Amino acid sequence: MPVFTEPSGNIFQTFIRGWLLCPSRRTVTGMIPYADPLFERAHDAYHRFLRCSAWATELFWKLWAIHLITAFVKTAQVWLHTDDTVFKKTGRKIDGAKFCRDAVKSTKNKTIYVWGLQIVPLCLCVQAPWGGEPLSLPVNMRIYRKGGPSLLDLVEQMLHELTQWLPDKEFYLTGDGFYASVAGRTIPGMHLISRMRHDARLYEMPPARKKHQLGRSRKRGNRLATPEAMAKQVRSWTLVETCERGQTRQRLVYCRQVLWYAVNQVKPVLLVISRDPDGKEHDDFFFTTDCNLPPAQVVSAFSDRWAIEDTFRNLKQYLGAEQPQCYKAQGPEKAAAFSCFLYGLVWLWFIQNGQAIYKAPQRPWYQHKQGFSFQDALATLRLDLWRHSFLQGSKTDSNIDKIYQPLLQAAAWAA
Repeated sequence: MPVFTEPSGNIFQTFIRGWLLCPSRRTVTGMIPYADPLFERAHDAYHRFLRCSAWATELFWKLWAIHLITAFVKTAQVWLHTDDTVFKKTGRKIDGAKFCRDAVKSTKNKTIYVWGLQIVPLCLCVQAPWGGEPLSLPVNMRIYRKGGPSLLDLVEQMLHELTQWLPDKEFYLTGDGFYASVAGRTIPGMHLISRMRHDARLYEMPPARKKHQLGRSRKRGNRLATPEAMAKQVRSWTLVETCERGQTRQRLVYCRQVLWYAVNQVKPVLLVISRDPDGKEHDDFFFTTDCNLPPAQVVSAFSDRWAIEDTFRNLKQYLGAEQPQCYKAQGPEKAAAFSCFLYGLVWLWFIQNGQAIYKAPQRPWYQHKQGFSFQDALATLRLDLWRHSFLQGSKTDSNIDKIYQPLLQAAAWAA
């Protein structure tokens, strides 16, 4: 079964160009002149594409996830990130929209609510060739709807799909403390790395049943100290080297297997307490369902989770993911999914092709820059698209190239 019908597939390809090149708000009407500059199609065809086009969403994400993982992952282990964010919207009758807590504006004493779509992406962690902080590229996405499956249910659904699509891979999911309960879900081929509560009720594993013992076997062993109290009692710390967001750091760690009965009543987890050797930072408490994972890798993996926050910022700030004014049917969800797909597509193109043609703008602070930002990748792709559009067929020694190059360079970075 194809993802699109032939007409929808053609509009899909055209829409990619329009979304990337649009220098203003990414409303459907605003993107049409850049997607279809000759207006060969009626404008309502583009509106219908998001609202009610033939689009096999599950197959779309399946093909995209397999393509990205095949391109970037050369081992049996696949590292993933998850979190939720809000695409702010205006208008009372937007399908799937609701009041959501704004994590950016809310404080400890005051909660700010905004109207919008609460999206839950599942992202692939990619170590960039130039080093530094890794990239977090969406490979699946859901919208959390009021009265529907919970956030944890949506993450579980996406993980089940991914493990079915790639049964030969072993998946490691990293999420903040809210997603710690995923450790209690049964998802074959998946391990979780998350933050543990500082006051979690921990136990030893239940003792083996004795011969001729009466009554049922114990479900949990002796009560242990909370992670916070345990950290104060530890005297044998291990100094390890971690790689946190591309930076090498020294950490003191202590780990042991425990039973976090409130989360998983059967399987143990590996508790990892991380301490700053200089004593400037508070202790961190992590855990993983893979008890054989080195503690330094647990600390590094959780730190790399911050890449998904950069993904949310880039989606909203540079790709205008919140801007399409789709209201009905599947329009809002498809527009959000399209923007997530575009984010991964831009990085895939830049890593495979764009690095070779990247040219830094003439700015003093770019002269010693070692890595690349999403704005670098997006501007390079825009410049390449415009160059093929405007300069195709012109001679290489023509003065037209000298005129257009500075103009296109400025426009690519300003859009």
